Amino acid sequence: MDLESPEQQAVRAAARKFVANNIIPRADEFDKSGEFHEYLLEAAKASKIFTMAIPTEYSGLGYDARTQALVLEEWGYGCAGMGTTLAASILSMEAVLIAGNDEQKRRYFAPMLNTEIGAFGLTEPDAGSDVGAGTTTAAREGDGYRINGAKCWITNGGVASVYVIFALTDVLKGTKGLSAFIVERDRSGFIIGDKEHKLGLRSSNTVYFELKDVHVPVVNLLGHEGDGMKIAMKTLDTARPAIAALAVGLAQRCLDECVEHLHRRFPHKPFPGQTLQFKLADMQIQVDAARQFVRHTMALRDAGMPFARESAISKTLCTDMAMTVSTQAVRLMGSYGYTSELGKFMRDAKVMQIYEGTNQIQRLVISRAVLAPTPKAVPLSSAGAS
Repeated sequence: MDLESPEQQAVRAAARKFVANNIIPRADEFDKSGEFHEYLLEAAKASKIFTMAIPTEYSGLGYDARTQALVLEEWGYGCAGMGTTLAASILSMEAVLIAGNDEQKRRYFAPMLNTEIGAFGLTEPDAGSDVGAGTTTAAREGDGYRINGAKCWITNGGVASVYVIFALTDVLKGTKGLSAFIVERDRSGFIIGDKEHKLGLRSSNTVYFELKDVHVPVVNLLGHEGDGMKIAMKTLDTARPAIAALAVGLAQRCLDECVEHLHRRFPHKPFPGQTLQFKLADMQIQVDAARQFVRHTMALRDAGMPFARESAISKTLCTDMAMTVSTQAVRLMGSYGYTSELGKFMRDAKVMQIYEGTNQIQRLVISRAVLAPTPKAVPLSSAGAS
Protein backbone atom coordinates (compact mmCIF):
# COMPACT_ATOMS: atom_id res chain seq x y z
CA MET A 1 0.00 0.00 0.00
CA ASP A 2 2.88 2.37 0.77
CA LEU A 3 5.06 1.30 -2.17
CA GLU A 4 5.26 3.50 -5.24
CA SER A 5 4.41 1.87 -8.54
CA PRO A 6 6.84 2.21 -11.47
CA GLU A 7 4.48 4.82 -12.93
CA GLN A 8 4.50 6.80 -9.68
CA GLN A 9 8.28 6.57 -9.46
CA ALA A 10 8.48 8.03 -12.97
CA VAL A 11 6.10 10.85 -12.03
CA ARG A 12 8.13 11.65 -8.91
CA ALA A 13 11.38 11.62 -10.91
CA ALA A 14 9.91 14.00 -13.49
CA ALA A 15 8.62 16.33 -10.76
CA ARG A 16 11.99 16.25 -9.00
CA LYS A 17 13.76 17.15 -12.24
CA PHE A 18 11.30 19.98 -12.88
CA VAL A 19 11.91 21.35 -9.38
CA ALA A 20 15.69 21.05 -9.67
CA ASN A 21 15.74 22.85 -13.02
CA ASN A 22 13.03 25.47 -12.56
CA ILE A 23 12.30 26.10 -8.88
CA ILE A 24 15.33 25.62 -6.64
CA PRO A 25 17.73 27.84 -8.66
CA ARG A 26 15.41 30.87 -8.46
CA ALA A 27 13.42 30.38 -5.26
CA ASP A 28 15.65 32.62 -3.14
CA GLU A 29 15.60 35.37 -5.78
CA PHE A 30 11.80 35.56 -5.83
CA ASP A 31 11.55 35.26 -2.05
CA LYS A 32 13.76 38.33 -1.67
CA SER A 33 11.96 40.36 -4.33
CA GLY A 34 8.48 39.27 -3.29
CA GLU A 35 7.50 39.22 -6.96
CA PHE A 36 5.28 36.61 -8.57
CA HIS A 37 7.06 33.90 -10.55
CA GLU A 38 5.30 34.05 -13.94
CA TYR A 39 8.16 32.20 -15.63
CA LEU A 40 7.19 29.06 -13.69
CA LEU A 41 3.84 28.74 -15.45
CA GLU A 42 5.51 28.79 -18.84
CA ALA A 43 8.07 26.24 -17.62
CA ALA A 44 5.24 23.97 -16.47
CA LYS A 45 3.38 24.19 -19.77
CA ALA A 46 5.35 21.55 -21.65
CA SER A 47 5.08 18.94 -18.91
CA LYS A 48 1.33 19.46 -18.32
CA ILE A 49 2.09 18.71 -14.66
CA PHE A 50 -0.07 21.70 -13.81
CA THR A 51 -3.11 19.72 -14.97
CA MET A 52 -2.46 16.64 -12.81
CA ALA A 53 -5.81 17.00 -10.98
CA ILE A 54 -7.84 17.40 -14.19
CA PRO A 55 -9.38 14.09 -15.37
CA THR A 56 -8.14 12.67 -18.65
CA GLU A 57 -11.61 13.07 -20.18
CA TYR A 58 -11.01 16.83 -19.94
CA SER A 59 -7.48 16.50 -21.39
CA GLY A 60 -5.70 16.57 -18.02
CA LEU A 61 -3.26 14.05 -16.57
CA GLY A 62 -5.86 12.57 -14.20
CA TYR A 63 -3.46 11.55 -11.43
CA ASP A 64 -4.97 9.85 -8.39
CA ALA A 65 -4.58 11.49 -4.98
CA ARG A 66 -1.52 9.47 -3.91
CA THR A 67 0.33 10.35 -7.11
CA GLN A 68 -0.59 14.02 -6.70
CA ALA A 69 0.88 13.88 -3.18
CA LEU A 70 4.23 12.73 -4.60
CA VAL A 71 4.33 15.75 -6.91
CA LEU A 72 3.20 18.15 -4.18
CA GLU A 73 5.97 16.91 -1.90
CA GLU A 74 8.54 17.65 -4.58
CA TRP A 75 7.08 21.14 -5.09
CA GLY A 76 7.31 21.76 -1.34
CA TYR A 77 10.92 20.53 -1.36
CA GLY A 78 11.79 23.14 -3.98
CA CYS A 79 9.85 26.14 -2.68
CA ALA A 80 6.65 26.22 -0.65
CA GLY A 81 5.77 29.60 -2.14
CA MET A 82 5.90 28.40 -5.72
CA GLY A 83 4.33 25.11 -4.69
CA THR A 84 1.44 27.01 -3.11
CA THR A 85 0.81 28.84 -6.38
CA LEU A 86 0.37 25.55 -8.20
CA ALA A 87 -1.51 23.83 -5.37
CA ALA A 88 -3.96 26.73 -4.88
CA SER A 89 -4.96 26.57 -8.52
CA ILE A 90 -5.70 22.87 -8.04
CA LEU A 91 -7.81 23.87 -5.00
CA SER A 92 -10.13 25.87 -7.23
CA MET A 93 -10.26 23.00 -9.71
CA GLU A 94 -11.35 20.62 -6.95
CA ALA A 95 -14.40 22.76 -6.20
CA VAL A 96 -15.47 22.45 -9.83
CA LEU A 97 -14.71 18.72 -9.87
CA ILE A 98 -16.89 18.28 -6.79
CA ALA A 99 -19.89 20.36 -7.83
CA GLY A 100 -19.61 21.33 -11.49
CA ASN A 101 -21.54 19.85 -14.39
CA ASP A 102 -19.85 18.71 -17.59
CA GLU A 103 -20.13 22.08 -19.32
CA GLN A 104 -18.78 23.95 -16.30
CA LYS A 105 -15.83 21.61 -16.00
CA ARG A 106 -14.89 21.98 -19.65
CA ARG A 107 -15.20 25.75 -19.44
CA TYR A 108 -13.29 26.08 -16.15
CA PHE A 109 -10.48 23.70 -17.06
CA ALA A 110 -9.86 25.23 -20.49
CA PRO A 111 -7.65 28.08 -19.18
CA MET A 112 -5.78 25.64 -16.91
CA LEU A 113 -4.90 23.48 -19.90
CA ASN A 114 -3.29 26.62 -21.32
CA THR A 115 -1.33 27.05 -18.06
CA GLU A 116 -3.44 29.87 -16.72
CA ILE A 117 -4.29 29.60 -13.03
CA GLY A 118 -7.37 29.73 -10.83
CA ALA A 119 -8.17 30.96 -7.33
CA PHE A 120 -10.54 30.01 -4.51
CA GLY A 121 -12.39 32.93 -2.90
CA LEU A 122 -13.85 32.00 0.49
CA THR A 123 -12.10 34.10 3.17
CA GLU A 124 -13.36 37.61 3.98
CA PRO A 125 -12.03 40.37 6.26
CA ASP A 126 -14.44 39.34 9.04
CA ALA A 127 -14.91 35.70 8.04
CA GLY A 128 -11.86 33.48 8.27
CA SER A 129 -12.37 30.40 10.41
CA ASP A 130 -15.98 31.52 10.94
CA VAL A 131 -17.30 31.16 7.39
CA GLY A 132 -20.80 32.02 8.61
CA ALA A 133 -19.70 35.60 9.31
CA GLY A 134 -19.27 36.30 5.58
CA THR A 135 -21.16 39.21 4.05
CA THR A 136 -20.53 38.81 0.31
CA THR A 137 -23.92 38.44 -1.38
CA ALA A 138 -25.22 37.15 -4.70
CA ALA A 139 -28.67 38.53 -5.50
CA ARG A 140 -30.74 36.89 -8.25
CA GLU A 141 -31.33 39.32 -11.08
CA GLY A 142 -32.98 38.20 -14.29
CA ASP A 143 -30.91 35.48 -15.94
CA GLY A 144 -28.07 35.74 -13.46
CA TYR A 145 -26.74 36.98 -10.12
CA ARG A 146 -25.29 40.29 -8.97
CA ILE A 147 -22.36 39.70 -6.58
CA ASN A 148 -21.21 42.31 -4.05
CA GLY A 149 -18.59 41.96 -1.35
CA ALA A 150 -14.89 41.50 -0.68
CA LYS A 151 -12.41 38.65 -0.27
CA CYS A 152 -9.01 38.75 1.39
CA TRP A 153 -5.80 36.72 1.64
CA ILE A 154 -6.68 35.00 -1.62
CA THR A 155 -3.79 32.98 -3.04
CA ASN A 156 -3.35 33.67 -6.79
CA GLY A 157 -6.01 36.37 -6.38
CA GLY A 158 -4.16 38.94 -8.46
CA VAL A 159 -2.93 36.64 -11.21
CA ALA A 160 -5.75 34.12 -11.78
CA SER A 161 -7.98 34.23 -14.83
CA VAL A 162 -10.94 32.42 -13.24
CA TYR A 163 -12.20 32.02 -9.68
CA VAL A 164 -14.58 30.04 -7.53
CA ILE A 165 -16.30 32.64 -5.35
CA PHE A 166 -18.58 31.97 -2.38
CA ALA A 167 -21.46 34.34 -1.66
CA LEU A 168 -24.74 34.36 0.24
CA THR A 169 -27.81 33.89 -1.94
CA ASP A 170 -29.98 33.99 1.20
CA VAL A 171 -28.53 36.15 3.99
CA LEU A 172 -31.17 34.97 6.47
CA LYS A 173 -30.00 31.35 6.32
CA GLY A 174 -26.37 31.92 7.27
CA THR A 175 -24.11 29.13 6.01
CA LYS A 176 -27.18 27.31 4.63
CA GLY A 177 -27.63 30.26 2.30
CA LEU A 178 -24.06 30.13 0.98
CA SER A 179 -23.57 29.38 -2.72
CA ALA A 180 -20.59 28.94 -5.03
CA PHE A 181 -20.01 30.59 -8.40
CA ILE A 182 -17.54 30.52 -11.25
CA VAL A 183 -16.42 34.12 -11.78
CA GLU A 184 -14.14 35.15 -14.63
CA ARG A 185 -11.60 37.87 -13.88
CA ASP A 186 -12.58 40.09 -16.82
CA ARG A 187 -16.14 40.70 -15.57
CA SER A 188 -17.03 44.32 -14.90
CA GLY A 189 -16.80 45.28 -11.23
CA PHE A 190 -14.08 42.76 -10.33
CA ILE A 191 -11.48 44.95 -8.63
CA ILE A 192 -8.09 43.57 -7.60
CA GLY A 193 -6.50 45.29 -4.62
CA ASP A 194 -2.90 45.54 -3.44
CA LYS A 195 -0.86 42.40 -2.90
CA GLU A 196 0.04 41.36 0.62
CA HIS A 197 3.66 41.55 1.81
CA LYS A 198 4.05 38.41 3.85
CA LEU A 199 6.45 36.83 6.33
CA GLY A 200 6.72 33.70 4.16
CA LEU A 201 5.56 32.35 0.79
CA ARG A 202 6.64 35.75 -0.48
CA SER A 203 6.63 34.85 -4.17
CA SER A 204 3.09 33.48 -3.93
CA ASN A 205 0.59 36.13 -4.98
CA THR A 206 -1.89 36.99 -2.19
CA VAL A 207 -4.38 39.84 -2.50
CA TYR A 208 -7.57 41.49 -1.33
CA PHE A 209 -10.22 42.05 -3.99
CA GLU A 210 -13.70 43.52 -4.25
CA LEU A 211 -16.74 42.55 -6.25
CA LYS A 212 -18.95 45.52 -7.06
CA ASP A 213 -22.14 44.59 -8.89
CA VAL A 214 -20.35 41.75 -10.68
CA HIS A 215 -22.90 40.01 -12.88
CA VAL A 216 -22.58 36.30 -13.56
CA PRO A 217 -25.07 34.15 -15.50
CA VAL A 218 -27.09 31.40 -13.86
CA VAL A 219 -24.92 28.80 -15.60
CA ASN A 220 -22.02 29.91 -13.38
CA LEU A 221 -23.74 28.67 -10.22
CA LEU A 222 -22.06 25.48 -8.97
CA GLY A 223 -24.63 22.94 -7.85
CA HIS A 224 -27.69 24.60 -6.35
CA GLU A 225 -28.31 27.65 -4.21
CA GLY A 226 -27.32 26.83 -0.64
CA ASP A 227 -24.74 24.19 -1.64
CA GLY A 228 -21.81 26.52 -0.97
CA MET A 229 -20.89 25.39 2.52
CA LYS A 230 -20.97 21.74 1.49
CA ILE A 231 -18.82 22.48 -1.57
CA ALA A 232 -16.34 24.51 0.48
CA MET A 233 -15.93 21.85 3.16
CA LYS A 234 -15.51 19.01 0.66
CA THR A 235 -12.99 21.08 -1.28
CA LEU A 236 -11.00 21.89 1.85
CA ASP A 237 -11.00 18.20 2.79
CA THR A 238 -9.10 17.55 -0.44
CA ALA A 239 -6.85 20.59 0.03
CA ARG A 240 -5.60 19.88 3.54
CA PRO A 241 -3.64 16.70 2.76
CA ALA A 242 -2.23 18.55 -0.26
CA ILE A 243 -0.86 21.22 2.08
CA ALA A 244 0.40 18.40 4.29
CA ALA A 245 2.36 16.97 1.34
CA LEU A 246 3.92 20.39 0.64
CA ALA A 247 4.91 20.56 4.32
CA VAL A 248 6.56 17.14 4.19
CA GLY A 249 8.63 18.25 1.20
CA LEU A 250 9.67 21.44 2.97
CA ALA A 251 10.69 19.53 6.11
CA GLN A 252 12.71 16.98 4.15
CA ARG A 253 14.54 19.84 2.41
CA CYS A 254 15.41 21.38 5.78
CA LEU A 255 16.79 18.08 7.02
CA ASP A 256 18.79 17.52 3.84
CA GLU A 257 20.26 21.04 3.98
CA CYS A 258 21.19 20.51 7.62
CA VAL A 259 22.96 17.22 6.88
CA GLU A 260 24.80 18.75 3.91
CA HIS A 261 25.97 21.60 6.14
CA LEU A 262 27.28 19.18 8.77
CA HIS A 263 29.25 17.29 6.13
CA ARG A 264 30.81 20.56 4.97
CA ARG A 265 31.43 21.69 8.55
CA PHE A 266 33.05 18.42 9.62
CA PRO A 267 34.51 16.93 6.39
CA HIS A 268 36.76 14.47 8.22
CA LYS A 269 34.15 13.40 10.74
CA PRO A 270 31.42 11.25 9.10
CA PHE A 271 29.32 11.19 12.26
CA PRO A 272 28.92 14.23 14.53
CA GLY A 273 28.44 13.88 18.28
CA GLN A 274 25.56 11.80 19.60
CA THR A 275 23.53 14.85 20.56
CA LEU A 276 23.43 15.96 16.91
CA GLN A 277 22.85 12.41 15.71
CA PHE A 278 19.84 11.99 17.99
CA LYS A 279 18.35 15.30 16.89
CA LEU A 280 18.76 14.38 13.22
CA ALA A 281 17.21 10.99 13.91
CA ASP A 282 14.22 12.60 15.59
CA MET A 283 13.78 14.95 12.63
CA GLN A 284 13.80 12.08 10.15
CA ILE A 285 11.37 10.06 12.29
CA GLN A 286 8.93 12.97 12.26
CA VAL A 287 9.26 13.52 8.51
CA ASP A 288 8.78 9.84 7.68
CA ALA A 289 5.82 9.42 10.03
CA ALA A 290 4.12 12.49 8.56
CA ARG A 291 4.78 11.31 5.01
CA GLN A 292 3.16 7.94 5.71
CA PHE A 293 0.05 9.57 7.16
CA VAL A 294 -0.35 11.73 4.05
CA ARG A 295 -0.14 8.61 1.91
CA HIS A 296 -2.69 6.87 4.14
CA THR A 297 -5.09 9.81 3.79
CA MET A 298 -4.68 9.92 0.02
CA ALA A 299 -5.21 6.16 -0.20
CA LEU A 300 -8.53 6.54 1.63
CA ARG A 301 -9.55 9.27 -0.81
CA ASP A 302 -8.60 7.15 -3.81
CA ALA A 303 -10.60 4.24 -2.40
CA GLY A 304 -13.70 6.43 -2.10
CA MET A 305 -13.74 6.08 1.69
CA PRO A 306 -14.46 8.87 4.22
CA PHE A 307 -11.30 10.84 4.95
CA ALA A 308 -12.41 14.14 6.53
CA ARG A 309 -10.92 13.24 9.92
CA GLU A 310 -7.69 11.98 8.35
CA SER A 311 -7.55 15.14 6.22
CA ALA A 312 -7.58 17.27 9.37
CA ILE A 313 -5.03 15.04 11.10
CA SER A 314 -2.63 15.04 8.15
CA LYS A 315 -2.77 18.82 7.81
CA THR A 316 -2.19 19.37 11.53
CA LEU A 317 0.47 16.67 11.94
CA CYS A 318 2.51 17.63 8.88
CA THR A 319 2.42 21.40 9.20
CA ASP A 320 3.26 21.31 12.92
CA MET A 321 6.06 18.90 12.04
CA ALA A 322 7.38 21.22 9.31
CA MET A 323 7.49 24.11 11.76
CA THR A 324 9.32 21.95 14.33
CA VAL A 325 11.82 20.50 11.87
CA SER A 326 12.59 23.80 10.14
CA THR A 327 13.12 25.49 13.51
CA GLN A 328 15.36 22.65 14.66
CA ALA A 329 17.39 22.83 11.44
CA VAL A 330 18.01 26.54 11.92
CA ARG A 331 18.97 25.88 15.54
CA LEU A 332 21.42 23.10 14.66
CA MET A 333 23.14 25.22 12.01
CA GLY A 334 23.39 28.24 14.30
CA SER A 335 24.47 31.44 12.54
CA TYR A 336 24.65 29.56 9.24
CA GLY A 337 21.04 28.52 9.65
CA TYR A 338 19.90 32.03 10.54
CA THR A 339 21.60 33.61 7.53
CA SER A 340 20.99 30.87 4.93
CA GLU A 341 17.95 29.84 2.90
CA LEU A 342 16.84 27.78 5.90
CA GLY A 343 15.40 31.01 7.28
CA LYS A 344 13.10 31.13 4.26
CA PHE A 345 11.93 27.56 4.87
CA MET A 346 11.17 28.38 8.49
CA ARG A 347 9.17 31.47 7.46
CA ASP A 348 7.31 29.49 4.80
CA ALA A 349 6.42 26.73 7.26
CA LYS A 350 4.62 29.08 9.65
CA VAL A 351 1.69 29.92 7.40
CA MET A 352 1.05 26.24 6.75
CA GLN A 353 -0.26 26.05 10.30
CA ILE A 354 -2.68 28.88 9.46
CA TYR A 355 -4.09 28.65 5.94
CA GLU A 356 -6.61 26.10 4.64
CA GLY A 357 -8.12 26.07 8.14
CA THR A 358 -5.93 26.85 11.14
CA ASN A 359 -4.53 23.93 13.10
CA GLN A 360 -6.70 25.01 16.03
CA ILE A 361 -9.78 24.52 13.84
CA GLN A 362 -8.41 21.17 12.68
CA ARG A 363 -8.10 20.07 16.30
CA LEU A 364 -11.78 20.91 16.78
CA VAL A 365 -12.64 18.78 13.75
CA ILE A 366 -10.52 15.90 15.03
CA SER A 367 -11.83 16.07 18.60
CA ARG A 368 -15.44 16.08 17.42
CA ALA A 369 -14.74 13.00 15.32
CA VAL A 370 -13.16 11.32 18.35
CA LEU A 371 -16.11 12.23 20.58
CA ALA A 372 -18.77 11.19 18.08
CA PRO A 373 -20.79 8.10 19.07
CA THR A 374 -19.36 4.90 17.61
CA PRO A 375 -20.70 1.33 17.48
CA LYS A 376 -19.91 -0.59 20.63
CA ALA A 377 -16.88 -2.85 20.36
CA VAL A 378 -17.46 -6.58 20.40
CA PRO A 379 -16.46 -7.93 23.84
CA LEU A 380 -13.34 -10.04 23.71
CA SER A 381 -15.16 -12.93 25.39
CA SER A 382 -17.59 -13.20 22.48
CA ALA A 383 -15.15 -12.58 19.66
CA GLY A 384 -14.87 -16.25 18.78
CA ALA A 385 -11.40 -16.82 20.21
CA SER A 386 -10.31 -20.45 20.28
